[in-house]
Amino acid sequence: MSRRRFYAAPEDVDTKIALLSSEETHHLARVLRLKTGDEAFVFDGCGREYRCRVSAIDSHARLEIIEELENEVESRASITLAQSLAKGEKFDFIVQKATELGVSRIVPLATDHADVKLREASREKRVERWRRISMESLKQCGRRKSVEIASPVALDEFLKSSDAVMFVFSERGGQAINEALADVSDDSSVAALIGPEGGWSESELNRMEESGCRFVTLGPRVLRTETAAIVALALMQHAIGDLSRQADL
Repeated sequence: MSRRRFYAAPEDVDTKIALLSSEETHHLARVLRLKTGDEAFVFDGCGREYRCRVSAIDSHARLEIIEELENEVESRASITLAQSLAKGEKFDFIVQKATELGVSRIVPLATDHADVKLREASREKRVERWRRISMESLKQCGRRKSVEIASPVALDEFLKSSDAVMFVFSERGGQAINEALADVSDDSSVAALIGPEGGWSESELNRMEESGCRFVTLGPRVLRTETAAIVALALMQHAIGDLSRQADL
């Protein structure tokens, strides 16, 4: 049976009690139909998780903390996914899977050939939607740290602001992933830049090269943007992250 996991903000968790929001309380009581005395798990989005027992259910469920879990579930690598904007369901899918694959941060990129141009009024609504999708994915996959979902930015803005080692996954070709990551350790900060369905423009490729990005190949076939994101993250996590280590149960 899978764990019944709930999120509680750090300020709502002390040494003895975790207090759930009204939304999480609704999910606990109305959707999962838990009752007082039932076991559940609470994580705080900052890396901590607790085995709990439901002690009271009203407008805000109260859970008694039994113990803090100490097994390691987060990736040791700090990975940012800088993902070109894609149509609604595709980007939702990318956010969900990137969260499962252990990224620390997702930055939506406005690029020359992206098939989505977000208006200012709709940006925050989309970002809030992506944050909800990421939180649901956190609950499902067992992670404890929230993923930072940034507001969409222009490619040049990201290149100037990032202090990570940046890897561009491009149809132009480049190094094999194991060669590109040969000098990168698991405590490094890295970023994977994924282009849109229409590919990076020539100007963008030149600017990324000038910014010191490393170009990485994903093989001889042209991948969809959502496929490229998943493959790139999986390869990076296998090379420097946690996909090659045993689960710490």
